[in-house]
Amino acid sequence: MANAPAPQGSPTLKALVAFTPLAGALVLPVAVPLLMVRVSIGAGVLAAVVLSSLWFAAMLRTSELPEHG
Repeated sequence: MANAPAPQGSPTLKALVAFTPLAGALVLPVAVPLLMVRVSIGAGVLAAVVLSSLWFAAMLRTSELPEHG
């Protein structure tokens, strides 16, 4: 039984999938320390929790996993 080729996504979706890990890896380490210095440590910790949770959800939403057959 031959496996069917995976459907090709739109170029926009592929760009989003490729950009999601990069965005979180660049935004979190910059935003959290800036908030800790300029606002408060609590604001930095809250931002770390919220941003990392949103990033995790975005990574799950845009993940490309192989189909199980």
